[in-house]
Amino acid sequence: MKTLFVGDICPTDITREGYATGNTAALFSDTVTLFNESEFTFANLECAITDSDGAIKKYGPNLKAPVKTAKVLADLKITVAGLSNNHVFDFGRKGALDTIDALTKAGVDYTGFGNDYEDSRRNYVFEKDGEKICVIAVCEHEYSYALDDRMGSRPFDEFETLEDIREAKKTADRVIVAYHGGKELCEYPSPRLMRACRAMARAGADLILTQHSHCIGTYENYNGSHILYGQGNFNFVGLYKEEMWKTGLAVKYDTKANAVEFVPICVTDDGIRLANDDEKADIMAKFADRSATIENGKWRDGWHKFCVDNIVNYTDRVKYAHRDEATERDNGMFAHYLDCEAHTDVWRELFPTYNQTNEKD
Repeated sequence: MKTLFVGDICPTDITREGYATGNTAALFSDTVTLFNESEFTFANLECAITDSDGAIKKYGPNLKAPVKTAKVLADLKITVAGLSNNHVFDFGRKGALDTIDALTKAGVDYTGFGNDYEDSRRNYVFEKDGEKICVIAVCEHEYSYALDDRMGSRPFDEFETLEDIREAKKTADRVIVAYHGGKELCEYPSPRLMRACRAMARAGADLILTQHSHCIGTYENYNGSHILYGQGNFNFVGLYKEEMWKTGLAVKYDTKANAVEFVPICVTDDGIRLANDDEKADIMAKFADRSATIENGKWRDGWHKFCVDNIVNYTDRVKYAHRDEATERDNGMFAHYLDCEAHTDVWRELFPTYNQTNEKD
């Protein structure tokens, strides 16, 4: 089966009008050829589709899309939208329900979201011509994730997600995991993320794509499983100015051959397009160089440098929280940094315990 997996899709101030009017030509230009070639397409919807103004309390932007966004996704022939991410609940229950309603009316399936934690653990199964694939969409613990008593996105669980993969592999020809996590704007995985992805591969996942970092990261083939640590954005134009935000990889996956092809995408003034030959050569060369560090171990240097470069964000969380004069925001930020795996990964890198340094020789 010819399948396609694309990264984050979210209207911004630059593209919102295009989504509202259904201008797929401006928004997606020649990338529409990718969808036409695919028999199954998955996209991460990094926002709520709603007109609600009831934004939840959180740190970072509350993202929403015009209702007609669902029709744009349908026009692109997207099979299923992944809702396991840190923004789908940005406008609370109403925003989430509006999103599901809009997708359903447009004929686009969704996965990675449920009425509570257990309900969120439903896999997405797609069958064609006697072949069955299973998509498991999970996210790290950041704002949107389902609770035992509240709807939300399907969170990654280091025990139960592995169990879900093993069970899925018993009946599916291929199991694909869309993992929404990893540190934003970091081109390298954390040690924990690498262990988690390799564990998912050993449990039976054939393809593992980590999203959320908003940049192209690294790749490895681990025991016959494909792991992409950082897919980058698809259509998420102009929210940040960093150059790495402006490129991404669409992933073509041939399920019968278990073969992947990475297709570089570039941002335009009002949407995205396929990278030209020179851009593709540059993007893929840098991608190959970073990926080589997975094998030689130098990825750890890239990860450590990222953490050190961002140390002030973490020392400030400790410095300002839970003092007599601390604000609600100070305390809330500290709690958030403890809740989310991507942040705790940085904590552990920056502040090793004595056990990490005692008597190694």
